[in-house]
Amino acid sequence: MSSYDYDLFVIGAGSGGVRAARIAAKHGAKVAVAEEYRVGGTCVIRGCVPKKLLVYASKFAEEFEDAIGYGWTSEKVSFDWSVLIENKDKEIDRLNKAYIRNLEAAGAELIMERATLVDAHTVQLATSGRKITAKYILIATGAAPFIPRHLPGHELAMSSNEAFHLDHLPRRIVIVGGGYIAVEFAGIFNGLGVETILVLRGDQILRGFDDDLRNHLAAEMKKKGIEILTKADIAAIERSGDGVRVTLEDGRQIGAGQIMFATGRMPNTVGLNLEEAGVKLTPHYAVEVDEFSKSSVDSIYAVGDVTNRVNLTPVAIREGHAFADTIFGNMPRSVDHTLVPTAVFSQPELGTVGLTEAQARDKHAKIDIYKTSFRPMKHTLSGRDERMLMKLIVDGETDKVLGCHIAGPDAGEMAQLLGIAITCGATKAQFDATLAVHPTASEELVTMREKWKP
Repeated sequence: MSSYDYDLFVIGAGSGGVRAARIAAKHGAKVAVAEEYRVGGTCVIRGCVPKKLLVYASKFAEEFEDAIGYGWTSEKVSFDWSVLIENKDKEIDRLNKAYIRNLEAAGAELIMERATLVDAHTVQLATSGRKITAKYILIATGAAPFIPRHLPGHELAMSSNEAFHLDHLPRRIVIVGGGYIAVEFAGIFNGLGVETILVLRGDQILRGFDDDLRNHLAAEMKKKGIEILTKADIAAIERSGDGVRVTLEDGRQIGAGQIMFATGRMPNTVGLNLEEAGVKLTPHYAVEVDEFSKSSVDSIYAVGDVTNRVNLTPVAIREGHAFADTIFGNMPRSVDHTLVPTAVFSQPELGTVGLTEAQARDKHAKIDIYKTSFRPMKHTLSGRDERMLMKLIVDGETDKVLGCHIAGPDAGEMAQLLGIAITCGATKAQFDATLAVHPTASEELVTMREKWKP
């Protein structure tokens, strides 16, 4: 009989923690999960899922306009923010309950309390004060939005968390940041009729993505009326009537109903007593782990955004599953973080997998670029001035496809399928040998024959 209360104690019931708990329980482990807020984590409760529902909502204005070119009329169209938020909340409630049911069905115990570490095998519950022991402890507390506390007036700013619960839409919003959360919310607010200004310190949005994709998206966002202020930063925020006045470092001032920070997320490690238990953190407060997600303490592991490796929900899920298989299933598995298909639900949407052109040129002696830009077929009748971009990056010596980058309708869906081909090591010749599906945008991926010449 084990001398511990549980074989596994998971702190955090987000995507990674829930998957780890369920798989470990199915392997026969006695599992408990502690969650201080709601089951489902950032993705389900205040991230990817509600965000994409808002993206859908924000696209209808253009859909109604586009329909006119196809013979439809769009008179007396109106939008009610409160209805959208109410229906979004109902769906999140449904998913929250589904996650709870799945945990319980797997045989894991759910404890709705905050848990902190005491030592390598002990946690303490904040509300009841109860101490619980476990052979293994998994940290899966995710990450939290970052708002700079040194900034004068920072308390007047909101993060993406609060954006999902606004009482009403502002007339104008300032969004600080240039990452995927910033550009996605810029598209959401702009699509819902809010004057949107994006402020970022860099010289272009989406640092780390392929440069052609970044430039293409920025141009399309500007066409839609989003103002993008690059090489700019916020110096102060102050109350102004019912809204705020934002002062930039160069002295410019912007009045707005709301200001939202989307400048990154910090690993949720504060107050967990990790270092007191011997767990080493990185300089950015993430849990430092090895390839099997083990921390500096043999009995303590961590998965998901709290490790700050690749901060995406499917990655957290894969890490949680691999951890459970390794420890409780006698199937040692690590997660390869080098090839991760990714979607950005900007407007237009982005889908990307593999190396950017800059990364490919840095790692390979010779690369070939295949690239095309065109108006999607839908817009031949709608008349909308929006273009699609597709780009393939190929190893010039082996013919292996190293990366694919797409901007346009359903780019995320395409990236998922392209991820399979590129993970399998597909070559450009194999792309070329694949018959096209006509008429589709994705057929361009198998019909590009001419190498791009700058």
